Amino acid sequence: MSYAVIKIGGALLGDEARMDSFWRQVQRLAETLAVIVVHGGGPQATAMARTLGHEPTMIEGRRVTSDLDLSIMHWALCGELNTQLVSQASAIGLPAVGIKGIDGQTVQVRKRPPWTIAGKEVDFGWVGDVETINTDLLQLLLTNNYLPVITPLGIDQQGQTYNVNADTIAQSIASALGAQLFCMVAESGGVRRVAEEASSHLTTMDAGTYSQGKTEGWIQGGMIVKLKVAFDALRSGVPEVYICTPEDVFERLSGTRII
Repeated sequence: MSYAVIKIGGALLGDEARMDSFWRQVQRLAETLAVIVVHGGGPQATAMARTLGHEPTMIEGRRVTSDLDLSIMHWALCGELNTQLVSQASAIGLPAVGIKGIDGQTVQVRKRPPWTIAGKEVDFGWVGDVETINTDLLQLLLTNNYLPVITPLGIDQQGQTYNVNADTIAQSIASALGAQLFCMVAESGGVRRVAEEASSHLTTMDAGTYSQGKTEGWIQGGMIVKLKVAFDALRSGVPEVYICTPEDVFERLSGTRII
C-alpha cells in the first residue's frame, strides 16, 4: 500500500468553495494512494480565544499553550473543525473517519522543554514534541478503505494531552508510514519571496534558498515551521514533498516542490 499524507491549514477551512475543490482533489488522489488528512485550526482557535477575552501568544509561528489554550484547542479543533471536515468529505462520497492524534495513542509525545529564544527562556506550556507515531489505527482504517482525518493533539505516557503543530504531526506520520507523498496545503500555494506578489513564487525550494530566505527575512513565522518539517520529511525518505493550493493537490503543477 502506498500512502499520501495531506496537511491542510486552518486558514482555508472556512472557505466553502476552496474546500470543495480540496476534497475533490483528495478524491482523485485516493484512487491510487491511501490518503490521510491532517488539519490545523490556528485561526479558529485564535478567534475563539479572543471571543473569550484571551489573546494567544505566538513565538516563531508556534502557539504557547496555557490551560485555557489547550481547552480551546479541544473545543475548536476536535469539536467543530474535525466534524465539519468529515461532513464535507462524506458529502462527496469519501469514507472519512475523524480521529484525534491521541486515539489509539497514534501521536505519542513528551512535553516540550523550555527553549531559549532571543536570549530569553520560553515555556510553551502544554505543547508536545513528537516522540513516536503508532501507525496501527491508521493502517487498520486505511486497509478497510477509510480516510482518516486527524486533529493535531498528542498524548504522553501519563495520559496528558498536548497541542502539537499540525505540520509536524503530518510529517511525522508521513515519515512513519514511508509515504510516497507529503503535501502541505496553504493559502499561498507555495513559497514566495514577497508574500503579496504571486510573481515571486518559487517552483522549487532547496536548503540553501531556505537558509537565505530566513536570513533575509522573507521566510518567517509559520513558513519556517512548514519548510523545516518539509526538509525533515525528505531526510526521512519521503520522495515527494510539496506546498500547494487546495485546487492543486492531485497534479501539484503550481506549488513549490521541496528538493
